[in-house]
Formats: sequence, C-alpha cells, structure tokens
Amino acid sequence: MKEILSNAMKQNLNTLSEYDGKLLLKNAGIPTVREKLARTRDEAIRFAEELGYPVVVKGCSPKLLHKTEKGMVYLNCNNQADVAHACDEITSKDDIGLDGILVQEQVPGSRELVMGLIRDAQFGPCVMFGLGGIYTEVLKDTSFRVAPLSAQDAESMLEELRAKDILDEFRGSPAVDRSLLIQSLVQLGNLALQHPEIAEIDINPLIVHGSQPVAVDALVILSGPN
Repeated sequence: MKEILSNAMKQNLNTLSEYDGKLLLKNAGIPTVREKLARTRDEAIRFAEELGYPVVVKGCSPKLLHKTEKGMVYLNCNNQADVAHACDEITSKDDIGLDGILVQEQVPGSRELVMGLIRDAQFGPCVMFGLGGIYTEVLKDTSFRVAPLSAQDAESMLEELRAKDILDEFRGSPAVDRSLLIQSLVQLGNLALQHPEIAEIDINPLIVHGSQPVAVDALVILSGPN
C-alpha cells in the first residue's frame, strides 16, 4: 500500500490508475472485483480465460478518469474474439499512453451502492455511503460520518438511508452482508487517517453480488502536487 502511494507521489500523479486504486482498497480489506492488468492483447485474452467469461475490458492509466466517455470500457466480452476486439479498439483510441488493458470479472447484480472518502474543509476526512450507479446524483440518498469510524458509526450510516430496505432480501436475492459493508466503511476512515496524501476515494459502483458487496470501479485522488 505504501509503495503504491509512494510511487504515485514520486511521479507527481494526481490520481491512481483504477488498477492501483483497487489494489489499495484490497490491501485495506475492502472487497474488490477479480482483475488483472495486461500489457498485450494476447495477455489480455489469457487473463480472460483464467478469470472466466464474461469479462469487462478497460483501458487503464492514472490519466484516464472518464473511461466510458472515451470509449475505453467494453462490457459483456464473452469469448476470445470479443476480448481481442475490445483491446484493438481501446489501443486505437489511446492518446495518453495507457499503462495496460484491465481485464475484470464481470460481476452480476441488480443492486448498486456507493461509498467513498472526502476531506471537508471544516470537518476533515469524512466517509460517505449511499445508493450507487446512476442513482447517486439523481436520488442523493447518502450518509456521512467524520473519520475515524467505529463499527457502530458505520452501522448507523446504513440505517440512515431512505432506501435502506434495499440492503435486506430483495427480489429473490439475499440480504447484503452488512458486516462487510461496515468493515469497508471503517477501513475507508482508517485510510484517511493513515495516509494524508489521499485526498478522495470514490467507489462507484459497489455491486451487490448475491450477498457480497464488490467494488468494481474506484477512483483515488491524491493531495498533490496540484
């Protein structure tokens, strides 16, 4: 974890790549999607075979903040030909110098959550939790706590959502593993205190697969140099 942040700061990066960002979260005990970073098309195909189809194929770079808008995300890659096509399309659009091609297990789930970290000018580091995906900005159903968080603090954040029933049994799906959500929220607060160089973390979406919350995308913004 320290090596990831140290290398980024030495390179004067303002953000971590998605791959490094999720490595940071995984090392902190936050559940993340299975994924591998490929350097070539052949390697991406091999990784897809190892992860199992379907997979998601993305361009990966700390300079790439809006992957979908730039056509750098390909969902539902179901075979080698799909992965090869996605890689060719991504590399043809590369104008920033990608770190590689990110190959992810495609996580199914109808419930999407969001959690993150901000540094408020008045209150300092704060942890956020709420409804994710396309509903984050529309419904604005979120809860905040100042770090550090206790398990009770995190649990109360879950209860404050107006749509908290979505965490219970839902349309034939089991209740969300609240212990994992609570653990993740507590760990986000700890990251803020242990690493002041982290300015912001945005985990969206956090997809609920069965009962398990899984971070499938993450943005980590650093405090320097700009």
